[in-house]
Amino acid sequence: MGAVVHDPQGRVLLVQRGHAPSRGLWSVPGGRVEPGETEEAAVVREVAEETGLHVVVGVLLGRVRVPGDGVVFTVADFACSPIPPGQTPVAGDDAADVAWVDAAGLAALPCTPGLAAALTEWDVLPP
Repeated sequence: MGAVVHDPQGRVLLVQRGHAPSRGLWSVPGGRVEPGETEEAAVVREVAEETGLHVVVGVLLGRVRVPGDGVVFTVADFACSPIPPGQTPVAGDDAADVAWVDAAGLAALPCTPGLAAALTEWDVLPP
């Protein structure tokens, strides 16, 4: 699962993946659901581990299929809001870097397959 986190300016939080799959590419924070964990709890945990931010989970934006390591993952992406707003993310866990991006910023980064299309389809990027 993944988190589409917005800052007060409407930009989306991205992490540069530090490990496989997709090492070096940019994506929304996220990861696997641990045994006994809900998708929403996993989103909160993963965002905290990868960025240091605390978030509240909102609506499910959609599900995408992501190839990696010989398998295909089905990823549920949720809208999230930082609590409190205005927190500064810091790369942690398996993230090499973090950035708040708008549509132009997203276009300038090497992203995981399908990320730009999904964020555009869900209309979650500011111009």
